[in-house]
Amino acid sequence: MLKKAPMKFDKELFKGSVLNNIKTLYRRTLEEATPQQVFQAVSYAIKDVIVDNWMATQKEYEKEDPKMVYYMSMEFLMGRALGNNLINLRAYQEVAEALDELGLDLNLIEDQEPDPALGNGGLGRLAACFLDSLATLGYASYGCGIRYRYGMFKQEIKNGYQVEVPDNWLADGYPFELRRPEYAKEVKFGGWVSTYVDEKGRTVFKQEGYQSVKAVPYDMPIVGYGNGIVNTLRIWDAEPVECFSLDSFDKGDYQKAVEQENLARNIVEVLYPNDNHYAGKELRLKQQYFFISASVQEAVEKYMRNHKDIHGFADKVAFQLNDTHPTVAVAELMRVLMDDYYLSWEDAWSITTRTCAYTNHTIMSEALEKWPIELFSRLLPRIYQIVEEINRRFVLQIQQMYPGNQEKIRKMGIVYDGQVKMAHLAIVGGHSVNGVARLHTEILEKQELKDFYEMMPAKFNNKTNGITQRRFLLHANPLLSEWVTAHVGDEWITDLPKLSGLRIYADDEKAQREFMNIKYQNKVRLAKYIREHNGIEVDPRSIFDVQVKRLHEYKRQLMNILHIMYLYNELKDHPDMEFYPRTFIFGAKAAAGYRNAKLTIKLINSVADVINNDPVVNGRIKVVFIENYRVSNAEWIFAAADVSEQISTASKEASGTGNMKFMLNGALTLGTMDGANVEIIEEVGKENAFIFGLSAEQVIQYENFGGYNPMDIFNNDQDIRRVLMQLINGTYSSDTELFRPLYNSLLNTQSTAKADTYFILADFKSYAEAQRRVEAAYRDEKNWAKSAILNVASSGKFSSDRTIQEYVDDIWHLDKVTLPSKPEMTK
Repeated sequence: MLKKAPMKFDKELFKGSVLNNIKTLYRRTLEEATPQQVFQAVSYAIKDVIVDNWMATQKEYEKEDPKMVYYMSMEFLMGRALGNNLINLRAYQEVAEALDELGLDLNLIEDQEPDPALGNGGLGRLAACFLDSLATLGYASYGCGIRYRYGMFKQEIKNGYQVEVPDNWLADGYPFELRRPEYAKEVKFGGWVSTYVDEKGRTVFKQEGYQSVKAVPYDMPIVGYGNGIVNTLRIWDAEPVECFSLDSFDKGDYQKAVEQENLARNIVEVLYPNDNHYAGKELRLKQQYFFISASVQEAVEKYMRNHKDIHGFADKVAFQLNDTHPTVAVAELMRVLMDDYYLSWEDAWSITTRTCAYTNHTIMSEALEKWPIELFSRLLPRIYQIVEEINRRFVLQIQQMYPGNQEKIRKMGIVYDGQVKMAHLAIVGGHSVNGVARLHTEILEKQELKDFYEMMPAKFNNKTNGITQRRFLLHANPLLSEWVTAHVGDEWITDLPKLSGLRIYADDEKAQREFMNIKYQNKVRLAKYIREHNGIEVDPRSIFDVQVKRLHEYKRQLMNILHIMYLYNELKDHPDMEFYPRTFIFGAKAAAGYRNAKLTIKLINSVADVINNDPVVNGRIKVVFIENYRVSNAEWIFAAADVSEQISTASKEASGTGNMKFMLNGALTLGTMDGANVEIIEEVGKENAFIFGLSAEQVIQYENFGGYNPMDIFNNDQDIRRVLMQLINGTYSSDTELFRPLYNSLLNTQSTAKADTYFILADFKSYAEAQRRVEAAYRDEKNWAKSAILNVASSGKFSSDRTIQEYVDDIWHLDKVTLPSKPEMTK
């Protein structure tokens, strides 16, 4: 058995480094330092070691010249770095002991670190997991994104409502980043394009009359587990090309004096600015082009620093476009190759299509970005010319394959009906299109992207998402990870399928007791967090039923809370009924401009206020909404959950990765056959989960052919009618109109729009029945423990290590790099 030896660690050297950092950074002693200053000092001590490994990695890459992937994403939801870096350096325990000798608690120090506000949901967390796996597997990579000053927002709950405040994660500085001004790039917006023929007879395209900003990279280290590899997350900050116009200031034009600074600052202020208005749309497009242009320019320049011929670019570089946000990379690479390196269209197109690959993350048409031609062409005039030419040539291909079929052009055109369609650009401009779960990919091929699949089937493939076990088990759940290692060894840390060795313990009563005790201890830990942050006492012996994820109507948090209202009615009607205590835990951010999502948060909190304070309930139901859900509190939530709510409308969730994190930590899935749930059930067996609701095929049938009327259910089901009427009769708010929009979304009594778009009422009774099965199963503790252990044992497929290896084998074709020496903490 492979036994991972800890890195060489000089305890006294490390302690001296921490104390010296406190002195030189803050002119203080350890006793005088604030907790934040101690965190900074410890982080800089660790960073010293990481930088040595980082430099060694880059030197090895220069020597070996491996093919490199640039993973381009608007989001990287990294989570805290200190603990994760120590885990991957294999120095966590040693550092904890050294700090203990200084009278410091590593857990408390970790709590001082802000979550870097670089992402929001599953898209960004997947990107973070992928970077961890790329480094751990020894593949050369860069993550490319934006250094948001305030992220999306920090969520506060006031009077039950979500309030968005800036997430000022950089207030104290971030110790794990390095500013790299030597790699700054100019990014141009607006103006016009002029053409002329140079002395060599080449047609030259020149953008003139533009505004520009300087993109300055900040590098964050991505530490591989136990192999010395340190890759890079490169996030771009925007700075003015000319910082301050003294001339304008002296003339009294103070706005003009700082105009360039404001242009730059706006680009990197927030993730996903509200695009309900024109200015918001323009800012989003600016953000996308900003980080893509800088990343593409640097990727090409980096390649040319070590190679003489640009024609070999695609053999050494891969661009993975994480959803449609980075799709402008197709046209930007074409621009650089043609305008800066004077390649012909044909040569540039050959390189671009062999370099770019696209991951589709959604079936929701709203997320397949489309830009108004007026906006796109005005903001990115040269890029628009290139997109128009890509479209012209592609339309000719369509006409050759489907003569006279204008409908095909309408459905597949990149520029059509006044819009630039970014998903279409990504498909046409790359060599691979992948979905992120088998069901999702099938729906893309048969429904959403059917015409493209029929025309170019070889491009399409599936890569089911995964998660890194190093963060979501080894770091997040130390009690369970120690128990797992005691039973099957530690190879699972880099080879998650080794967890299958736990199957033989599923029926072992001693193992079952140990497992359930670990779960109880994790529930106690979360209960303490809830008491401190929510002021609510929850019973760790109750069933912890958890739904934490981005708030969107298709994810159906509304169905969950409506069912809780139904259970409350049952308890009120039958106070003496047999009922196993439940704690329902929610965590979610709603987009600032998404009215119904924000109203659902208010409803959850209003229902919580009523139920949690009703003496008839007597604590048998507790409802908790955890404020500002993020990676750091998610780790505790996954470890404590008994039930994993994965209840999206079938066919709407591309994959989901929260489902995998819950499974890895021994929660049982309560869900629809949607996204990766389908594959989870295949691995663990239906008997170890609770499946309900319409199938994807049934939902699609209703959507395409009709036949579903929620009013029929409302009229014929007294329980459902009662719950819905409580939305508007004052049960949960003295303002009877407050929740009317949610009521209308389900029944649409005042609109011609489609009612109950996400089939909440259609699935409600099936969901309630599945919840009854959950309660019955939980009463049988031995059988529940068996199912929980089998969930952990069956989660091996869902490692991001497996996903990344599939990308490498099928799409990127990277070379593995091994460092000649392993990491040390002795200097």
